[in-house]
Amino acid sequence: MACICASTRTFLFLSHSTSKLSLFPLKPSFSSSSSSYPSLSLHFTRTKCTLQHQNQQHQTLHSRNVIQVLEERGLLDSATNDSALRSAAAPSPSSSAADAANSPPLKVYCGFDPTAESLHLGNLLGIIVLSWFRRCGHQPFALIGGATARVGDPSGKSLERPELDVATLERNTVGISQTIKQILDRSPNSNLEGSNVVILNNYDWWKEFSLLDFLKNVGRYARVGSMIAKESVRKRLESEQGMSYTEFTYQLLQGYDFLYLFQNEGVNVQIGGSDQWGNITAGTELIRKILQVEGAYGLTFPLLLKSDGTKFGKSEDGAIWLSPAMLSPYKFYQYFFTVPDADVIRFLKILTFLDIEEIAALEGEMKKQGYVPNTAQRRLAEEVTRFVHGEEGLAEALKATEALRPGSETKLDWKTIEGIAEGVPSCSLAYDNVLNLSLVDLSVSSGLFESKSAARRLLKQGGLYLNNNRVDSENKRIEEADIVDGKVLLLSAGKKNKVLVRIA
Repeated sequence: MACICASTRTFLFLSHSTSKLSLFPLKPSFSSSSSSYPSLSLHFTRTKCTLQHQNQQHQTLHSRNVIQVLEERGLLDSATNDSALRSAAAPSPSSSAADAANSPPLKVYCGFDPTAESLHLGNLLGIIVLSWFRRCGHQPFALIGGATARVGDPSGKSLERPELDVATLERNTVGISQTIKQILDRSPNSNLEGSNVVILNNYDWWKEFSLLDFLKNVGRYARVGSMIAKESVRKRLESEQGMSYTEFTYQLLQGYDFLYLFQNEGVNVQIGGSDQWGNITAGTELIRKILQVEGAYGLTFPLLLKSDGTKFGKSEDGAIWLSPAMLSPYKFYQYFFTVPDADVIRFLKILTFLDIEEIAALEGEMKKQGYVPNTAQRRLAEEVTRFVHGEEGLAEALKATEALRPGSETKLDWKTIEGIAEGVPSCSLAYDNVLNLSLVDLSVSSGLFESKSAARRLLKQGGLYLNNNRVDSENKRIEEADIVDGKVLLLSAGKKNKVLVRIA
């Protein structure tokens, strides 16, 4: 295959005076050098495993074809040259160095445009598929669209994206890069040299391009008829808003990214959601036309949808962010804990790394009499939260879940309470106005109840809680010891209705 290996990283230079493609060495903008990863027990079992067990799991995954793994879990939608890709993804017959040289691992990339400071749940499947490639012995690349985000991908959009300023794009790029690296670095690798995650930014090569370079060396190979025929373009052209020329060129920009990575990094597979099929095939076409070689593949996975066809990843409050700075691990965990029974088994297959046999066992338990409701959802929430936020994030989510249960004996602290603040109504009251105030009065002034009579009625029924402790006395007044860490109070009416009182 006419590819330059990663060890001879080169840059594709497009001359102003000739249409020839010239090469010179290039140092990538970013690469992960970490070679130590958490144990496989974090992802495949709920208890600690021995090192021997971990090695057995490494060997089991490395002996499997990643395309078959994706297919059986419902993560394969379409692929270019399916049979050739399956053959290229076939594992080496042994782990010897000679075999590895004869059957090199695939290098696979997924693109992420930095249109927000954090990735959201819709981006998670791309990271999961990259992780499956890594677990099966291949090398993942994440491409941050520092250039393409300035244009905006029309795929799945009814309106053109608003333009982002340079400072916002740079801030978003840093945030997304950190999230991808943290999540994938927690994934077990295949113990193969060179399987570490590489993160690149396409602005590093697009910033040197002139319009004439683009038209001469990329545009001349594109056919307008084929570009218009792509679904993402056709839908926008038929809409009332239409499509700008800027957005129309997006598929060529993404297509050239694939060509660049194919030639300079040896990347031979691009993955993306099913709505990216047109952009991905634009890349395989450019590689075939410009470089006149084969060996570049595209693979798409289904979009994350619920059983009723609606998008999975949106809540009443907006996107489900992957960054803990924008959505606490507790709220992330709770989102998955409330998945309907009709969706939970499918989500266990596509969003976790549990063995198919274990998922089938959970599905069987759900059909039995005596099944404890939400058992499968709890497992889903634990596995996905662990993958995205690590063991520490999962522990934080579980602690908050238990501590915020009315009547729980777990002692609340300020950090735990703040972890749910974004999803709970809150108010701010002065310290002097809260101290010695009756709980009934506070329940009304905080908005938990509309009237004192309603507060008293629930209190008599045993449903009014202060910091998760049931209050039995109507004469209860707020004491200094009730104010958690001197900063907050948590009032609860029953199990679900809560109000956070911040002390100003």
